[in-house]
Amino acid sequence: MKNTDDLQLAVLIDADNIPYSNISGMLAEIAKLGVPTIKRIYGDWTKPTVSGWKPALLEHAITPIQQYSYTQGKNATDSAMIIDAMDILHNQKVDGFCLVSSDSDFTRLATRLRESGMLVIGIGEKKTPSPFIVACDKFIYIEIISELNIRKSENSKTEKSQDKDKSADVEKISKNLIGLLKNSVDAIADDSGWAFLAEVGALIIKKKPDFDPRNYGFSKLTPLFKSLNKYFIIDEREVEKTHIKHIFIKLK
Repeated sequence: MKNTDDLQLAVLIDADNIPYSNISGMLAEIAKLGVPTIKRIYGDWTKPTVSGWKPALLEHAITPIQQYSYTQGKNATDSAMIIDAMDILHNQKVDGFCLVSSDSDFTRLATRLRESGMLVIGIGEKKTPSPFIVACDKFIYIEIISELNIRKSENSKTEKSQDKDKSADVEKISKNLIGLLKNSVDAIADDSGWAFLAEVGALIIKKKPDFDPRNYGFSKLTPLFKSLNKYFIIDEREVEKTHIKHIFIKLK
């Protein structure tokens, strides 16, 4: 599998279902996952409802695709996005797609792209229906990558459990989540009970595509597990002749 820096991504944005105010945060997040070689956004640009997107398109070199609404009340951008995605799948050299929308109509598209061996990343609001979320390899909520939340995380050097309740967007750690974490550690663990945290994180996302430590007020997976020290033991092992540490985890 290619390294993240080498992944070529086609970014397709549904202008009708995504707020333009978060575009900088979204593109910064996508850059962590790969190289956005194709960036297209779909909407009826004759309508004032999408006019706020126009300055962002110039700033971030996103190609606008005009799609007229032929029938009132219908979202015509869906079909245009789907047709373009299939054209890119068959004609362009990309490793994956980033579908930016909160619309469940893209569920079948995400499924079809994955069937063709494509990595599919979804980005949308927390109101996104579950079928679209689980159809993606990974789903990221806009609320946790908005520029406001990024500034908050930069200003906060410590991550304490009592801080999580200060944001309405932060979810509480439930028994179901703890069960998911425990089962994932147990599945990866070797005979001595230790599991490599990076592998645990990958397995969790396979089980729950919208999992992200930031949903629970933590910037990374390690601090999340450290906050649950009544359930887990953390071991940070230094790699010889480097400043790198590998994190291992074990059930108590």
